[in-house]
Formats: sequence, C-alpha cells, structure tokens
Amino acid sequence: MDCRPVAVVGYENAELLDIACVTTSLDMANGLGRLRTPYQVMMVSPGQHAISCRPGMLLHSTHALERLTGPLDTLIVSGGFGHAEAAANPVIVAHVQRLARISRRVASVCTGAYVLAAAGLLDGKRATTHWSFADTFAARYPGVDVDPGPIFIRDGKISTAAGITSALDLTLAFIEEDHGVELARQVSRMLVTYLQRPGNQAQMSMFTAAPPPGHDAVRRVVDHVNANLAGDVSTVALAAIAGVTPRHLTRLFLTHMGQTPGRFVREVRVAAAAHLIVSTSLPLAEVATRCGLASTETLRVAFTRRYGIPPSQYRARHRGAHSNRG
Repeated sequence: MDCRPVAVVGYENAELLDIACVTTSLDMANGLGRLRTPYQVMMVSPGQHAISCRPGMLLHSTHALERLTGPLDTLIVSGGFGHAEAAANPVIVAHVQRLARISRRVASVCTGAYVLAAAGLLDGKRATTHWSFADTFAARYPGVDVDPGPIFIRDGKISTAAGITSALDLTLAFIEEDHGVELARQVSRMLVTYLQRPGNQAQMSMFTAAPPPGHDAVRRVVDHVNANLAGDVSTVALAAIAGVTPRHLTRLFLTHMGQTPGRFVREVRVAAAAHLIVSTSLPLAEVATRCGLASTETLRVAFTRRYGIPPSQYRARHRGAHSNRG
C-alpha cells in the first residue's frame, strides 16, 4: 500500500506539543479516513536517541536522522528551547538540508524555523515563528522576510508555523490539502478544536497582547483608545489626554510601543473589527462605525492590508470554523 512518509524532527529540549500536535493529528486522520495513502509518521532524532522534552519527559524516536532516506512526503522540524543548539549543530542542519531536497513539502513549528534558516531553506522567503522570538530570529537571519503576525505562512513548498498549537492549524491544512476538507473537519471534531484558523490570522489579538506600557502617559492613551475607538483619537486629541505635545507623544509611542500613535490606532481598530466580524452578525457598515472606520470601503482596505483577505471572506471562514466545533 502506498503511504505518505512524514518525518518529524526532534532534538534535545524540543517542545512536546510542537511534536504531538502534528503526530496525533496525522495518526487520527489515518484512523478516521481509512486512507488509501495513509501517513507514515516517523519520529526522527539525531542517532535515534531519546530526547528530553520539558518538563522532565523523555520521548523515544523511531528513526535516526542521519540514516533516514527518502523520498519524503513531508519534513517537519519542531521547535523548543533547544532550538539554538539544534540550529548550531552541523549534523542536524546538514541532514535537514539533505532531507528537504527529497521532500514534497517542508515545514517548521515555532522556533524550528531557526533550523530551517540555518540550513538556508528560508533565504528570500517569507516566514514566521513564535512572536516572542521574532525579533531575535530576524536579527540572526536577515535574509529571511520575517512576519511575526500570522499563525502560519506558506511560501512555495515551505511552511512555517508560529508555535505550539499553531502546529494543529498547519497540520489540519495539510490534511485538507491531501484528503479534502471533510476529513480535516472530522479530525478537528475529534480534537475538539476549530476546523482550521486561517493561516493569516494574527498570533495575538488585542485582547491577548502585551499589557499596557509602563509609561503613565502612554498607558492613559492606550486605555483611552481601546475604550473610544469611534471617538476622536487623532494624535492631537490623544496628546491632549496625555498632557504632552503631539510630537512628544509620537516620540513616546515610538519608544514604548514601537510605532506611531496613528498606526497604533489603526491596528487596534482593525483588530476590534476582526473580533466583531467573528463574534457577531453585525453588518459590515455597523462594524466599521463601531470601530471608528469611516466606511465599509475603509474597513475593507484596512482589513485586507492587515489580514490578506476582505472582511466578508474572513467572516465566512470563521463562521465555518465555529460551526464545526466539536
């Protein structure tokens, strides 16, 4: 019987969830789908040695990285706190590079992107990793177009997932691509998760992002913007609330928020619109009004720039996901 060989690469101090989200989903697809071409899931590590996964777990491998041959359907490199050592290990990097050449598709989860980048597989490509590592990743690999926003990115045959449970979304996308949306739906129901979050959904929403900044004036402005999206939140008005000049407020925001007040307002408005689009049935015109956007066209342009798809398509995708919850 034909199969789809999938190699999941782990290493010392890999993240267990990065691995399990992939292996469990694929194994479940095999059982639910009675597939003509089932996934042959292989847990791979250097020397086929058992690897430590925090906290205090030992994971055994089925194959040695050095002796694995292809062709492979999919090569997936997991992330974890051992990623820096893995990316600096010439044996791991060389064999990931070798196996990538004989794989139909290649992917990383979380900081596994460091290993792909060290192997030169992300040069000139758009990629993501866990938001908390994005700046360090971009500085270490300037040839990679790093986008810390989406939960996963596909660029050609290479995919990168943001981290931890985003591996679930990426694996469900692979299952849908290989065997259709119905099997992906069945797997998601068994996992009691959404059918699939779109890859361009943000890693963090306005409700789970970092807490307000420590600077009192900036914090007052942030709180005011979040509570008054439909009001006057121009830089001049916000500067008055902060008790500083507009120019000084811009300097404070660049220092403490990494962006101008105007850009912060736009991002919060679009994030709030995304929340309303998913959680309510409000017409898009009403969503735009509540979020301080001048019109549905303004909403469409800003939303498409941020999420890559128009609001109507975003709502349709998320409604499908909600309707398929277990």
